Amino acid sequence: MAISDMRRQYSSGSLTETDLTATPLPLFKQWLDDAINANIPDPTAMTVATVNANGQPSQRIVLLKDVSESGFTFFTNLGSRKASEIEANPNVSLHFPWFFMERQVRVSGVAYKLSVKENAAYFFSRPKDSQLAAYASRQSQPLSSKQLLLTQFHQLKEKFAEKALPVPDFWGGFRVEPSQIEFWQGGEDRLHDRFEYNRGEDDSWQVQRLMP
Repeated sequence: MAISDMRRQYSSGSLTETDLTATPLPLFKQWLDDAINANIPDPTAMTVATVNANGQPSQRIVLLKDVSESGFTFFTNLGSRKASEIEANPNVSLHFPWFFMERQVRVSGVAYKLSVKENAAYFFSRPKDSQLAAYASRQSQPLSSKQLLLTQFHQLKEKFAEKALPVPDFWGGFRVEPSQIEFWQGGEDRLHDRFEYNRGEDDSWQVQRLMP
């Protein structure tokens, strides 16, 4: 079968005005809970899109680590491509691809660095091997071989076998404060349901239905 001939109906559900909440966060949390309870793979995975100095977009998958009225939180190496691009242009887009449920959520907003205290709290909540991996990997930098990375990891593991690691100064989190959130629910015959929330200057939210 040709790729152009691959298609199917979307018939798992619908999204109507009566399903909406006054602000987008309660609806997002409801959909996130639905994804977690459905046992779909990586329900907290999201795409983070940034733009470099030449206007070239870049995307990668990260894991959502917190969501609140303040925004959507993730962590990364602060020397990574995403962190460097956010430093120059903090306008980012997030995308939650819950395709197994015929749903997706798109978020547009501004990314802000977390405090040292917030970084430390999450770093020490991670498994020891994940902490070690943060030290071993200089994210986005060229690597001559996988073996070199593994050697660095095991050397660190031996060095810190009996003691705690300090919080690395090259690692931390970002919180994306949303200005726009769109909810997409697949519909039959490509008549999808789309609702877009937009935040006003007074921090109030307005919602509108969009054409599919």
